[in-house]
Amino acid sequence: MIKIIKGEIEHCELIAEIGKKSFWESHGKSASKEDIETFVFKTYSKENISKELENLNIKYHIIYYKNKAVGYSKIELNSPNTNIEYKNVTKLDRFYLLKDFYGKNLGKKLFDFNVELSKKNNQKGIWLAVWIKNERAIKFYNKTGFKIVGKYNFQISETHSNPNHIMYLAY
Repeated sequence: MIKIIKGEIEHCELIAEIGKKSFWESHGKSASKEDIETFVFKTYSKENISKELENLNIKYHIIYYKNKAVGYSKIELNSPNTNIEYKNVTKLDRFYLLKDFYGKNLGKKLFDFNVELSKKNNQKGIWLAVWIKNERAIKFYNKTGFKIVGKYNFQISETHSNPNHIMYLAY
């Protein structure tokens, strides 16, 4: 019923498709339509994801529910942050679930999978940036043990950024 697979080069288009849709669902009202479209077009392209997969520290995973891809994660191992004392920490760079699949415990399963993967790679913890108005995500991260450790302005376009919390979960 639930399956998590490693994202490979042949999954780039699928990851891009889920990324575009889920970014619109969670951040679509955070900036102008034009700014969001430009960001999504640039960030969630098959070419960009393919390039990221060449980096051995970047790991994509796709979660399937009833044989349908419904979300994905992107972590980057050994990705330090100025708000965290350790260098060997994992950045949870993208963590998306399509809105139609909220409330099925799929996010928790994908999250736990990433934490275990991070621990297996001798990381001291995991950190992320989350838009301060994404209350649902912040509630989820608080529930899983994350603490706010800093701030970050997430650049959507040349003229627009969104304030984010930097959150950290130590192991």
